[in-house]
Amino acid sequence: MIFTGLNPYFSTHWSIPTMHTPVFIVAIVFGGLVMALAVICGTVITAMKLRRSPLSRKDQRQQTEEARMIQEIYHGLSKMEERIDSLETILMDRHRKDR
Repeated sequence: MIFTGLNPYFSTHWSIPTMHTPVFIVAIVFGGLVMALAVICGTVITAMKLRRSPLSRKDQRQQTEEARMIQEIYHGLSKMEERIDSLETILMDRHRKDR
């Protein structure tokens, strides 16, 4: 026998036997539906968990602390704006007196 590089028991042409084709189609469709349902359920469950408790206790404390600091900064900046307005008024009055 001369070796031609082809194995008679192994075909490079792969095909599904025709009598099993409907079984494979149903399996692929059913598998796709199950995967889609799993993804949708996972997304819904994750969204529900995030809505119920979006932050841990530590994260909530940090967020509260950050909000307090931002309020303090805002209050301080408001006071500074009032001081600057007062200084501008004083300088404008002095400038008018000098003329």
